[in-house]
Amino acid sequence: MHLHSLAFRNFRRLKHARIEFADDLTIFVGANNSGKTSATHAIDLFLSGAKDKFTIHDFCADCWPAFEAKPAEGDDAPPFELPVISLDVWISVDADNLYRVVELLPRAAWEGSLVGIRIEFSAKDANQTFANFRAKAEEAAKFSKTKDKDGQDYKPWPRNMRDYLSRELRNEFGLRYFILDEAQLKPDAPAQAFETKEMIADAERSGHTVINSLIKVDFLSAQRHLSDGHSQARTEDLSKRLSRFYTRNQRKRDEDHNALMALAISEEQLTKHFAGVFSDTFRSLRKLGYPGLANPTLEIRAALKLERLMGDQQAKVHYLLEEATAEVEALVLPDSYNGLGFKNLIYMGVELLDLHSAWATTEEGEEDKRQPIHLVFVEEPEAHMHAQLQQAFVRKLTDLIPPRGEEGFASQFVITTHSPHILYERGFKPIRYFRRSVETGAKQSTDVFNLSIFYAQNEPDRDFLERYMKLTHCDLFFADGAILVEGNVERLVLPLMIATGAKKLGAAYLSILEVGGAFAFRFRKLIEFLGLPTLIITDLDSVHPTPPKPEPLPEEGEIEAAAEGAEDDGEVEDDGDIDDGEENAGAGGQVAPKPGTKCPAGTPGAVTANQTLRQWLPGKTLIDELLTAVEADRLQAPSADGGAHVMATYQMPVMVTWGETTLELKSRTLEEAFAYENRKHPASAAAGR
Repeated sequence: MHLHSLAFRNFRRLKHARIEFADDLTIFVGANNSGKTSATHAIDLFLSGAKDKFTIHDFCADCWPAFEAKPAEGDDAPPFELPVISLDVWISVDADNLYRVVELLPRAAWEGSLVGIRIEFSAKDANQTFANFRAKAEEAAKFSKTKDKDGQDYKPWPRNMRDYLSRELRNEFGLRYFILDEAQLKPDAPAQAFETKEMIADAERSGHTVINSLIKVDFLSAQRHLSDGHSQARTEDLSKRLSRFYTRNQRKRDEDHNALMALAISEEQLTKHFAGVFSDTFRSLRKLGYPGLANPTLEIRAALKLERLMGDQQAKVHYLLEEATAEVEALVLPDSYNGLGFKNLIYMGVELLDLHSAWATTEEGEEDKRQPIHLVFVEEPEAHMHAQLQQAFVRKLTDLIPPRGEEGFASQFVITTHSPHILYERGFKPIRYFRRSVETGAKQSTDVFNLSIFYAQNEPDRDFLERYMKLTHCDLFFADGAILVEGNVERLVLPLMIATGAKKLGAAYLSILEVGGAFAFRFRKLIEFLGLPTLIITDLDSVHPTPPKPEPLPEEGEIEAAAEGAEDDGEVEDDGDIDDGEENAGAGGQVAPKPGTKCPAGTPGAVTANQTLRQWLPGKTLIDELLTAVEADRLQAPSADGGAHVMATYQMPVMVTWGETTLELKSRTLEEAFAYENRKHPASAAAGR
């Protein structure tokens, strides 16, 4: 069994979003404020059944006008409905585990591989909610004409339905559970053909009980406090008071060797005990790459002090630099002497092992209470870790805790990250890309794209793109927009141009990729799949055209007939044999240039060697056609089925004056165009001479 997918509706940015999960590791990526945190928070709220933690602001902005609607009056009026938030949970199950999900089967004759349950946060009774609001509003209206102490009009609560629910949501709304049918997932399935069946709350096993018997969710937050700072809390209790008293008086008894000897023996025995308890954990940490070759190994040492016997007792981590010998004690350092990166790695490793152990270990006689699915969210594991350490963590994570455990039990990991290094290590398949909608303001929403689909459908380009991203450390998945440039010159100059002439772009998160005209078109399907606004800055790359193929030679009989007719007309001239070396000669005896070789952009009949211009935008080959292409030819807009805003730009003719002569010059490359545009600059003038 494993979690197959989740479908969100009306939760914050996730108006209609679906996330499909890999059976081992899934990676959430996207620009900041794209909905990754909303997704993890929704999962926590719904699967924990924490209805009291929902707020009115968890409804997406499109729902707000519906709160202000008034129910129709009359006996035949349809039931009044308020917006709902829902999460559809789809679980993949095989025949051997079917007994675990009997309550979720939509019908007795069901045959399939997915079972689903909808968790809905909705009004208990919408008409009663409206009646309660109206009663409160009528009572508040009595005070609406009064003024406050500053003379301002007083607007008592509730001013509207949303204002009313900001306080009364937990009383008016609750969680309901519905059984879903796998047939609903088919693209051509009519919505009215399937009626969700509500699970009765007072049944032997409620919906909340069922979902919590199937999935255990744990979160490893990004806010990992790794320092050794002391708490500033001022909580007072008897133990602390006695501890301070003991500390003050113990200092007078430093020579009490009986007590010190007892502590030393206890420390030694506790240290051996800790070594046995943590030995398996430290061996597991080696799978994450620690300690590796050069880093010190870990050792847990008991730290018993007389002045702390009455307070909180602690055992501290130490770093073993050298093993003890018969003559020399072991050389160790305290925890604070290790860097934050390794502290973070060790912390995450131990925490994950602890979470896995808590899920896998059950009390005797309660084995049937263990959930078959363990879903673990790890938020931003890259904190404090350099690139190689990040890659080692994500590479070894599934070695540390294998996704497939005992029969019928599975662990699934979800990583939310802003690290391109983690993406390079795992490739496209586990990526779930969160893309913000093009709307602005309160109506913004998020779409989630499954890159395993892109991987399966684009075999020719996927391997190239993955290799390219590993070589260039592409941050495409975290950007607001992309700029594809030709080479080093554009990549180095473009940020300076933006800082000087387009300062608004400086506030946007742009990914500038050096891809070359020969490869930019390979990014087309990925950019369109992600819906990422993109600007292509490329060169014309003019070359000599391939001459047209000669017409096929006539048959022998046709030649003789033509010759006879020509003799009669007196049109045949004997020019003698043609030399082989003159076959490519043009006018004046000059040898014709080789097709495909570079030529000035103004060369008659020149074509472009740039595959982006030929195969993507504007989709033309002749240089003359490219130079006369209007803006609409170089602009691509998204369609109803998806896509992205893409604009291609390249060199255009410029008027250049040299002395008394003014000419229209056509540039082949950016460097050439740059010189023409900046003709008056001393460097350009020197280059011209």
